[in-house]
Formats: sequence, structure tokens, C-alpha cells
Amino acid sequence: MSAQNVKLTVAVSGLKNDIGIVKVGLYNSDGTFLKTTYKSLASEIKDNKAVVTFDDLPAGEYAISTYHDENSNGKLDRNAMGAPSEEYATSNNAKGFMGSPSYQDAKFNVSKDSKIEIVF
Repeated sequence: MSAQNVKLTVAVSGLKNDIGIVKVGLYNSDGTFLKTTYKSLASEIKDNKAVVTFDDLPAGEYAISTYHDENSNGKLDRNAMGAPSEEYATSNNAKGFMGSPSYQDAKFNVSKDSKIEIVF
């Protein structure tokens, strides 16, 4: 029996304004987390919210990183210290201590059509 593919909807809320876009990156391994996305989508923001849907995903383990690209330049801007200067969030509300969140904290399993909510 072949593994079925699933749909993953990501609802982002709590954005501070409707300027720019929201970029949502989907990762499928510890080694690529926050480095190379498995799949990536962008959405416009309406009423401080955005929704994207990844279709036709193999069931399995994933993590999400999303950021508010206020100036729509396609990257997460950083300040002189190297810290992000645009708002970002990850699945499971994973937070890094003195650095980026870990894949272990952000990962979740998808076995059927699912919806994940991420609040900034």
C-alpha cells in the first residue's frame, strides 16, 4: 500500500500589521531546519492574519518556520548583532535560547489533512 499524501494548512495570526507578506517554510529534517526549506509558500496579510496550504505532502514529520517579511525583500532581515529584526515564529511556538529554535522542539507529525496554528 502506498503512503497517502496529505494537505497541511498553516494559519498565522498575531501579526502587528498588514504590511508586506508572510513567508512560511516547511522543513522535513533536523539537518535542513532553518537552512534549506523542503517547501516554501508566501501569503499576503489580511487583518493581521495569513493562511497557506501545502498540498500533496507525504505523511511524516515536519517543522515550520515563518516570518513577517515587512519590506517584501524575500529574506528575514537581521540587525547588526545578527538577530532577526523582522518578526518570526516556529511550529509548537518553539523558542531558541541564545539562538535559533531547534527542530526537536518545533517538529510535529502529519498523518492526515491537518491545520497548524502559529501565533506571533
